Amino acid sequence: MSANDSVKFFDAQFQRQVRDRDFRLNPFELAALPHLHGRVLDYGCGLGNLAFAAAERGCSVLALDASPAAIAHIQQRAVAEALPVQAVLADLRNHDFGEDFDAVVSIGLLMFFDCPTALKALENLQAHVREGGIAVVNVLMDGTSYLDMFHANSYCLFSRGELESRFSGWNILHSEFSDFEAPGGRNKAFATVIAQKPRTSHEAGA
Repeated sequence: MSANDSVKFFDAQFQRQVRDRDFRLNPFELAALPHLHGRVLDYGCGLGNLAFAAAERGCSVLALDASPAAIAHIQQRAVAEALPVQAVLADLRNHDFGEDFDAVVSIGLLMFFDCPTALKALENLQAHVREGGIAVVNVLMDGTSYLDMFHANSYCLFSRGELESRFSGWNILHSEFSDFEAPGGRNKAFATVIAQKPRTSHEAGA
């Protein structure tokens, strides 16, 4: 499965969810929502379920995804519900955000890149969090045996503890490992980190 095949895989899944009106937040999105405020980036937003939940709580959201079906759905829903969610079709491997955010969310995305690209994207996300802002990142890690959605040479399973280590110097608000059953008796092993970017000493004393 190529990178384009991965997009097609999720495009079809999103179309089914829209048809079935399945817009529930997953457990990782539910954990992220209370931490979101101000200007929010939803990086790999899928159908925008979290983006709309955040907007309903007063956030302004930039929602990015590579799925045309997902972005079209979000754009239509944002207009219909008059919510501040801007949806943009984007190549998420190397996207120029052009602004900083109070909160950045990337749930279930980075593992679809090769590891150098995934780590570069993570660094880019971290760089665009404002001081005192929040990052919520969720990835698959070693121990995952369900790999059907990946291209053989283009995915990245983080080692256990690696994601948290990438937030060295940040205030870790939540760090969790979780396992979910997958088709064929296989397993999806996730790591989730919610962290606050430190303020400079000037900002901290202000």
